[in-house]
Amino acid sequence: MTDKSNTSLQKQPLQGAGGARLAILGAGESGVGAAYLAQQQGYDVFVSDFGAIATHYKDQLQGWKIRFEENQHTEAEILAAVEVIKSPGIAHKAPIIKKIKEKGIPVISEIEFAGRYTDAKIIGITGSNGKTTTTSLTHFILKNAGLNVGLAGNIGRSFAYQVATEKYDCYVLELSSFMLDDMYRFKTDIAVLLNITPDHLDRYEYKMENYAASKFRVTQNQTANDVFIYCADDPETIKGMENRTINARQFPFTIEKKNLTGAYLENDNIVINTPQEHFEMSITELALQGKHNIYNSMASGIVAKVLELRNDTLRESLATFKNIEHRLESVGKISGISFINDSKATNVNSTWYALESMTSDVVLILGGVDKGNDYTMLKDLVKQKVKAIVCLGKDNQRIHDAFEDDVDIIINTSSAAEAAQTAYHLATKGDTVLLSPACASFDLFKNYEDRGNQFKAAVKEL
Repeated sequence: MTDKSNTSLQKQPLQGAGGARLAILGAGESGVGAAYLAQQQGYDVFVSDFGAIATHYKDQLQGWKIRFEENQHTEAEILAAVEVIKSPGIAHKAPIIKKIKEKGIPVISEIEFAGRYTDAKIIGITGSNGKTTTTSLTHFILKNAGLNVGLAGNIGRSFAYQVATEKYDCYVLELSSFMLDDMYRFKTDIAVLLNITPDHLDRYEYKMENYAASKFRVTQNQTANDVFIYCADDPETIKGMENRTINARQFPFTIEKKNLTGAYLENDNIVINTPQEHFEMSITELALQGKHNIYNSMASGIVAKVLELRNDTLRESLATFKNIEHRLESVGKISGISFINDSKATNVNSTWYALESMTSDVVLILGGVDKGNDYTMLKDLVKQKVKAIVCLGKDNQRIHDAFEDDVDIIINTSSAAEAAQTAYHLATKGDTVLLSPACASFDLFKNYEDRGNQFKAAVKEL
């Protein structure tokens, strides 16, 4: 049951937005940030979460005297709204969303809402893989160059909360497909599309074209004054561009061909050309190694050169950036065995990139909530590099079926501690134990961070 005292707070609507009701579904980072901004803008705010709300978010809502409920959706409160802000995690087929839409109430994302209240320059980064790394790297480069820049979206403090409390000149936003689905008038000044590979297909009727259409929303509303940066080596991106009109100036990046503008690889040097700027840097100097990180560095580098940042600043940033937690994160060595936490690899393509960057024999920890994965693309790398697979999930049958002909040992485990211990016993000196699950984490863990943290703790106990 909901604590009635929670829902009795702030009965008087604020003025400014005319006291119009704004309902927010989901009281995580994005929902709570949106609630604060909406209250600031004069809305009568009501926050509703069908699950339990984390204590620190409850404390914030109570401190701001914003009405909320948990473990239920009170339809009368929600359907009285002039607009609904939906958490990215709530599917469009959820019963409450269907009722809201039947009533003709607009449903938008926190990003769409917050975008109305800032005139900052927006750099929006999306893609199936690499977006958190590229977003963090781009923010790092811009900050090093002295720009007054915020970092938000699918990373850090919510965009809405920062719009309410900060005065940044520009934002670097990591945009997931779920966020993009509920964005309509929002415009990026610089849009980056890293790649499109199968992911979250359960949310897109298992149709790749639906998922691709979601990713291309990052370019909607762009004009000839804006910029679109994309991977020329990604077949789904190129296919998606064939039947779309993209108004922005285009800058491709590639390691397979040579471009006149954008970024390409020549003699192991990244070369970036924009109309006013030229930049070169050896890939051996990059802080982020591996083929996938050449792409990520190229995308961030083009953003920097479009903004006409100095070459020295860009070179220094690309050479000194430290990767985000849970993305090919080195956990340490025990008895000559390296342990790597790549818990953020929640799809097959991410795991492919991780394996591709490995230079030793691998004991691979795979598994979790399978989102309709096709493991075929991993088979060649598994044959070449993987000596054993440790499954970490409640249902591992599809992993057994996919790889039983490729590796001799496949073992089921049901906790991070058991997985780490099993992998340690299977590995020998010089090997790498790689947690790169290719699956979501919700069967055994709260999220991929929880999975990665439990793995790191387990390694420390070995």
